Amino acid sequence: MKLLLSTRFILFFFLLNFIAVSDLYAQFAPSARLTTSDAIHADSNIFIGWATSCEVSRGFVQINRPDLGIATFGNDNDAIGKADNTVVSLGDGGSAVLQFEYPLRNNPGPDFAVFENSFSNTFLELAHVEASSDGVNFVRFPSVSLTQFVSQITTFGTLEAENIHNLAGKYQAFFGVPFDLSDLENTESININNVTHVRIIDVVGSIDTNFCSRDSAGRIINDPWPTPFPSSGFDLDAVGVIHDIRNLGLPDLAKNEVLVYPNPFVDFISISSKKNTSFDKVEVFDLTGKMIFGNFDLQDSEQIDLSFLNAGVYFLKVSESKRVIMVKIIKQ
Repeated sequence: MKLLLSTRFILFFFLLNFIAVSDLYAQFAPSARLTTSDAIHADSNIFIGWATSCEVSRGFVQINRPDLGIATFGNDNDAIGKADNTVVSLGDGGSAVLQFEYPLRNNPGPDFAVFENSFSNTFLELAHVEASSDGVNFVRFPSVSLTQFVSQITTFGTLEAENIHNLAGKYQAFFGVPFDLSDLENTESININNVTHVRIIDVVGSIDTNFCSRDSAGRIINDPWPTPFPSSGFDLDAVGVIHDIRNLGLPDLAKNEVLVYPNPFVDFISISSKKNTSFDKVEVFDLTGKMIFGNFDLQDSEQIDLSFLNAGVYFLKVSESKRVIMVKIIKQ
């Protein structure tokens, strides 16, 4: 009887863990072109600039075979300017440091996006992303990879974007992966309102613990490997700027004085101000920057009917007196 109870307990415990782990999977934004994806197309007018300089440090075409040499495809200048599918390949563990005409800064929503040149939604070569305010001290964005790492994803194997978060390369060509500087806001070694450098570091997709890359929780990141070609590793196309010091943003107090709820929403949202005043203008934009809703002189807490929208990610722009607040909203 004791053995039976023990066996049942173990089975029960296993099932609980299986359910808990299963719930982690497929919880992040899906592939580009799907309605709930947060991928941003290169033609979106939310981009106000692009990286203006790039310095690449190449990695090997296959990290466990240094005799094969380093990646050679493309050159540093191919990562400058707008995403155009002209790329520089980093090689296994290679990196690129990019600079901008104006320092990036943290505003509501994503602040920049990184572009790779994948030819599909599932062949994904990944990279870590780091930011710096001085070009010396870099802070890495917290990343998540929930892809299994029991068996190696082969050279032209596939990944699911839903299992990946805060890693560049999870979207196909011409669609950028967004990064929000607020993810780094409690880090002492960076000023998220004055980011001068962004560093992209190729994820070595090998599950061999001698060479592998890991996410922020220490999980092995499994992506197509090896890729022993001149174009080995992450293929950097561009870094697009969404917020920099030219759009100065708002004091934290201003952000906290406006509440948008519920978010995510189904059909209706409400906007509430601690000042209990009307809003001069409320607008909703899609990820291409196209305005798809506008309302003037909206009253505090008045419901806004957005039931006509498809499920997906949008930006809400609230104008109140001399303040302008941007909030990312999600339609379910």
